[in-house]
Amino acid sequence: MSVPDYMQCAEDHQTVLVVVQPVGIVPEDQFFKIYKRIASVSQVSIRDSQRLLYIRYRHHYLPENNEWGDFQTHRKVVGLVCITTCGAAKDWPQTAERFHGQKEVYSSTLYDSRLLVFGLQGEIAEQQRTDVAFYPSFEECADVERRVEDFVESIFIVLESKRLDRATDKSGDKIQLLCVPFEKKDFVGLDTDSRHYKKRCQGRMRKHVGDLCLQAGMLQDALVHYHMAVELLRAVNDFLWLGAALEGLCSASVIFHYPGGTAGKTAARKPSISQPADASKRHRPGAQEVLIDPGALTANGISADTSTEIGRAKNCLSPEDIIDKYKEAISYYGKYKNAGVIELEACVKAVRVLAIQKRAREASEFLQNAVYINLGQLSEEEKIQRYSILSELYELIGFHRKSAFFKRVAAMQCVAPTIPEPGWRACYKLLLETLPGYSLSLDPKDFSKGSHRGWAAVQMRLLHELVYASRRMGNPGLSVRHLSFLLQTMLDFLSDQEKKEVTQSLENYTSKCPGGMEVITLSDGLKLPPVPFTKLPIVRSVKLLNLPASLRPHKVKCLLEQNVSTASPFIYSPIIMHNRGEERCKKIDFQWVQGDVCEVQLMVYNPMPYELRVENMGLLTSGVEFESLPAALSLPAESGLYPVTLVGVPRTAGNITVNGYHTSVFGVSSDCLLEGLPSVKTSGCLVEVIPSLPRLQLSTSLPRSAHTPQPMSKEQLSSSVSVQLFNGEEQQLTITLENIGSEDIESLELTSKTVNTKDKVFGRFLSWDLEEALRHLPLKPGQTVTLSISIKVKLDFSGQENLLPDLNDDGISVTGLPISSPLRQLLKPRAENKAVSSESGKAEYSHIKTLEAVLNFKYTGGAGKVEGYYRELSLGVHVDVEPSVFFTRVSTLPATSTRQCHLLLDIFNPTEHELTVSAKNSKDLVLHPSECQRLAIQVDKFDFESLPQLYQEPASFSSPKQLEEERQHAQGCQINSKLDICWSIISLQSDYRDCMVA
Repeated sequence: MSVPDYMQCAEDHQTVLVVVQPVGIVPEDQFFKIYKRIASVSQVSIRDSQRLLYIRYRHHYLPENNEWGDFQTHRKVVGLVCITTCGAAKDWPQTAERFHGQKEVYSSTLYDSRLLVFGLQGEIAEQQRTDVAFYPSFEECADVERRVEDFVESIFIVLESKRLDRATDKSGDKIQLLCVPFEKKDFVGLDTDSRHYKKRCQGRMRKHVGDLCLQAGMLQDALVHYHMAVELLRAVNDFLWLGAALEGLCSASVIFHYPGGTAGKTAARKPSISQPADASKRHRPGAQEVLIDPGALTANGISADTSTEIGRAKNCLSPEDIIDKYKEAISYYGKYKNAGVIELEACVKAVRVLAIQKRAREASEFLQNAVYINLGQLSEEEKIQRYSILSELYELIGFHRKSAFFKRVAAMQCVAPTIPEPGWRACYKLLLETLPGYSLSLDPKDFSKGSHRGWAAVQMRLLHELVYASRRMGNPGLSVRHLSFLLQTMLDFLSDQEKKEVTQSLENYTSKCPGGMEVITLSDGLKLPPVPFTKLPIVRSVKLLNLPASLRPHKVKCLLEQNVSTASPFIYSPIIMHNRGEERCKKIDFQWVQGDVCEVQLMVYNPMPYELRVENMGLLTSGVEFESLPAALSLPAESGLYPVTLVGVPRTAGNITVNGYHTSVFGVSSDCLLEGLPSVKTSGCLVEVIPSLPRLQLSTSLPRSAHTPQPMSKEQLSSSVSVQLFNGEEQQLTITLENIGSEDIESLELTSKTVNTKDKVFGRFLSWDLEEALRHLPLKPGQTVTLSISIKVKLDFSGQENLLPDLNDDGISVTGLPISSPLRQLLKPRAENKAVSSESGKAEYSHIKTLEAVLNFKYTGGAGKVEGYYRELSLGVHVDVEPSVFFTRVSTLPATSTRQCHLLLDIFNPTEHELTVSAKNSKDLVLHPSECQRLAIQVDKFDFESLPQLYQEPASFSSPKQLEEERQHAQGCQINSKLDICWSIISLQSDYRDCMVA
């Protein structure tokens, strides 16, 4: 016997073997359909008896294995069922002859046979025969199972007769010597009259009767016969049959202890009726074999009545003794080279029993022994079967990695060089089955949970083999999926050279079959999930960016307060607070606008040792309709953190969630979801998209400036302009406003704010008339409107130096009179004169001052206006103020009229140009650069007590100081209105500018 039955288990010893075979031409699907119906009759309750007969069916059985039927009767073919088709009566003789020819193959052991004929109708089919059943077709055969039961009962009758015949043999001392095929030549010429020979015959026959009793459903009888056979065979050192007797004893004990069987079948087997009522109890550990009464034996060693032995038997072996006897039996088998198959099958049976007992370590010892059993020259198919069964048995005892090892060996055997047509599909299927044993899963999500499990080197080898097998199968899409999985999950374990080789292979595959995110379904129904490249590149953080300051939406304050006030009628609610907390964790505190380009910044890292090209990188969103604008980038080798900005346009309003991003790397398209990337830092991925708003763009007549008014940031300004003016000069700024959006501008407001100045500005720094612009509203998309802004700078004109000698006649001078600065309008003693050429004085008068202001345009329109949103556009104005004229001293002289006086002004020109100063009731004064002259103006005397009162009540001022400042400011404005002093620079063709003296 050269072909082992790896599916053997201990309970198979109580079954009878029936072979079901086709005769002639039978469709394969129809044959197996009938075969399954026949095999469903696996146990039959015998009529007029309390016993069960168990049947084992095979559709292929080697005749040479049948020759071992005397050694173990469950290997003997005792029943034959043939299935055939016969379409006409003329074909029946040939069909019958084939059936008889098939019976001849197993004639030496056959108890009974049946022929099932399909398709034959007529006179022949109407004949009543016990061994032949006729059916019109494969569909019209309702009584197949009943006929099989009748057939099994006929087998039982023969079996029972043989059991009784052997058990009651009265042929004196002459008992047939049962042999295995390879023993027959060894017994030629032996002395058949010797005591040793007789005991050998008795022991073997006793063991044979035990097999028949076990098959006939007499478990206790079988136990007694096995025990007696063991004693007889041990005495004559008949080790091969002693091993068979011990194995039979183990099988009977296993059937007793484990009625459900050891083969892992879903349905438990029914226990034998012949077992005693306490059969369910387990024998205590250490139970010994039966005590045999020599007086119970006849002269030939076969007792006609075994009741005494049954009564004295201690039932069966304990679970621990079963394994010990299996070990002993296997050691005896190992003494015979030709018993390799028997030894291997015994190991398999022992392993199944140990698996039930959960003794994995001892089971592994049996399997290790089975690995080294030499069965001679095996075919490639037999090797594959052997390794596959070893894998299943290791899996059965929980040795998953060992199971995977033998499964992989079986897979490699499918494509061995000696096979003319390698079975790559079978190889691929077996390799897939090895994945769990190596802690591998085809789902990349399993590799994002905690640390790596398993041996990476072995896993990479297995994945490479899957790639190669799928390529040889002619499925490049499958190769791409496995190679992508290898690159994604094993990236940390690949060397730089291996990374290059894997990516080159991947690019070669994807050039023929691009990789995607679809689920690949194999022929057996297994689904391969998509493999997104979340490590190519690695994303460390995701940040949703706010819109530029000029495009950010603002909520109307009254609406905002209304929404807040109506958010909840309760002061505190734990449910609401909980919901708000969750909202804060996810929702961003700014808004995006429908139709505007929105940005998300990713910090990415290239782990590859070479430049990584990422194509078609864009955002994955949900919630509103979103148009992603893909980008392409090239990351240098091991780049470190690198910022990447992805953009898109929301097309509808609502809440939008950024779920992840998509890429295309090495020809593989990936959808990378943030929920599967726990290491990615994010401040939130949910943002509100408000309805669309108009967009305003401005251009100016003045050049742009790089200055940013403090404390504002550069991003808060859409643009900034700068201009250089002399103190007192005025210039027009023309602003062109264009609607570059898709919504009408329905309202427009303009405000200004002076920032970052230490000098007091007199009058309005920026002034405008918005009425003309408002008449153009609503401003359609693409239309423009022009607005004129007046920039007028009036700073302090006073100087601190007396550059001319004192000319007043009364010895009293009014010095320190605040010129354009009422805050300093005090009478002080006259200062000492200083030289005009003083360098420090020139430096003081040439100092340039700076004025900065911000023009803020507030506008809205479209659907956003309905929701209460608007936008702001800010323009920075930077003015460098050069000094024009300085009044260094103010004094008075009496005039001819007592109601008038001469106001003497010492005027200094700090500019590089010739300058003309004019005043009311006075001639023009021409000043050359750095020249100081005195201007006399005849004016009416002032009575400060008679000046108009302040517009506000004194009680409205916060302090006496503020009250005094306001009073001085009113007095200064009254004086300046009387003087009307202006200056102009002719060379610059400048108009007269206002010049405030007080």
